[in-house]
Amino acid sequence: METAQQAPAPGSLSWRLSSHPITLLTFLFFRISSLLVYLLGLRLLSGNFVLIFIITILLLAMDFYYLKNIAGRRLVGLRWWNEVDANTGDGRWVFESADPETREINATDKRFFWLALYAQPVLWVVLAVVALVSLEFIWLTLVGEFFSVTLVVECDFIALVLTITNTLAFSRCDKFSQATGFASNAMYGSGIARNLAGGMISSWFRR
Repeated sequence: METAQQAPAPGSLSWRLSSHPITLLTFLFFRISSLLVYLLGLRLLSGNFVLIFIITILLLAMDFYYLKNIAGRRLVGLRWWNEVDANTGDGRWVFESADPETREINATDKRFFWLALYAQPVLWVVLAVVALVSLEFIWLTLVGEFFSVTLVVECDFIALVLTITNTLAFSRCDKFSQATGFASNAMYGSGIARNLAGGMISSWFRR
């Protein structure tokens, strides 16, 4: 007699256990699609780096926005944004977390979220190193090829800025929420994250 198939344990990496499966799948789609377009585009469309650059940047921008404003809030109850003082021009980062007494975070959503959050910057660092090495090898070759690889390096740099900014911000937000235990605000006008993101993030992605 055949035994019934066991259901996956709580917290397993199965989207069916998610409390917000559509949000989770959309989040994973944006996380993975930019990498796939970048990697496959370099092989299949090696003669059109501009198109690869534009599509990859658009996907990274959508990933940044979706993660920051939707996925983080729904999957792990965390959100952050940047505010600029109109009088002084100084920026501050505001962190917000859901009250654990009124909302329980799904273990599967939480595991997917943090794995994807930390894995993507690591992969982009590896790709950036490869691009820089390639740039050295073609330094004395044709100008057109040099321009193409330069675009790849710029794409890697933008990807690193966007992905690492979200990673640092959500990590800081998570630590802050654990320390306070309720929805809170925190000024973060300077430091690694602000220096990394600079004015570009503040102007592109407002609350």
